[in-house]
Amino acid sequence: MIKLMKSAVLICCLFLTACVTVQEEQPVIVNGAAGYLERINLPQGSSITIAIIDLDTPGAIMAQKSFDIARAPVPFKFILPADTVKDDVNYGVVAMIQYQGQVIFQTYDRFPVINNDKFTTEVLMKAVPAR
Repeated sequence: MIKLMKSAVLICCLFLTACVTVQEEQPVIVNGAAGYLERINLPQGSSITIAIIDLDTPGAIMAQKSFDIARAPVPFKFILPADTVKDDVNYGVVAMIQYQGQVIFQTYDRFPVINNDKFTTEVLMKAVPAR
């Protein structure tokens, strides 16, 4: 009888452990488009860099993408592991377009995302004054 009770308890424990489900945290997705208002075509060989940064810490880049482009606006999408996003950081998206190593367009304004519950944004770049 005792052996039967021990078996029943063991079976119950097995069933209870099988009922525990662990949900994986969903990633944080930030997307949008980066562009400019000027009506000019980009020179062939232009590239764009788009990044999610800590707006309060200079040089703190959370994620970054760079690739060649032919025209703007340029759609973007970042998929960030949830455990890398901190509640106390002011995240924002920045972008710049380069041609032959020179920045020709870049963001000057803040485009906050994530901790303001905004996960889609349109990033507006402005022409960099000629030197």
